[in-house]
Amino acid sequence: MKLPTECLPGENGLTPECISRFQRVIYSYYQEHARSFPWRMTHDPYHILVSEIMLQQTQTERVAQKYEQFIATFPDFASLASAPLHQVLSLWQGLGYNRRAMSLKSAARMVMEEFGGNLPSDVELLVTLPGIGRPTASAIAAFAFNKPAVFIETNIRRVFIHFFFTHRDKVKDAEILPLVAQTLDPSNPRQWYYALMDYGVKLKKELRNPNRKSAHYQLQSPFAGSNRQVRGKILKILLARPNLSESEIMQEVNMNPRKVKTSLDQLQQEGFICQENGRFSIR
Repeated sequence: MKLPTECLPGENGLTPECISRFQRVIYSYYQEHARSFPWRMTHDPYHILVSEIMLQQTQTERVAQKYEQFIATFPDFASLASAPLHQVLSLWQGLGYNRRAMSLKSAARMVMEEFGGNLPSDVELLVTLPGIGRPTASAIAAFAFNKPAVFIETNIRRVFIHFFFTHRDKVKDAEILPLVAQTLDPSNPRQWYYALMDYGVKLKKELRNPNRKSAHYQLQSPFAGSNRQVRGKILKILLARPNLSESEIMQEVNMNPRKVKTSLDQLQQEGFICQENGRFSIR
């Protein structure tokens, strides 16, 4: 569905009539086709934080398989902050991008130490937490505290490019953000963003991805043979069998030795693993 041409953004943005019509289109679809996820059933700030970190660069279906188990094992900031890193990483397996697990644990510790165990609702404070950029901080503010914070993620970007930049390429997020702010439903930002995301999923299924028109669109680099794959293999091996030598790890990983060596050095520097007497383990 397309909006009439008079709804295209002008010098002063969108007209009130256009905003109203756009909201009706999005909410109408949402009322009939809202997706159900466990993190949408809660307002607990800790649960929302966990889901938002998990959803960074990971499909919702994979997150749904891990989220409830993670929450059951680490039900609050205190339990996650005090958990051994190897336990957190072990539960994180299958989600990828293991840095997020470490950042989430570090964020939990910071919440306990600096915010008395209560997640702040202010975006400017949320961005001080490890692993949380402004888009994620704004999403947490909207979903956990129903604040009218403005942000873009991939499905939201897809919706705005589809409706308002039909005949454009190289659309910048800086052009989309004002429209996100203009069309935001201040009475219920949480529900509005869920509705936008669900409409974006619908568009992905029906159309050639509108996000290709984004100036920020990039094809994901191949996973096979990447440093990310090597790092993931090393961590998986050490979670199953700690206290291995470099040569044993090389044999288990069975990939480019130089990449394995580089990854071992990086993982040590980043605090994932430690070495004692020439043998490696998860910290």
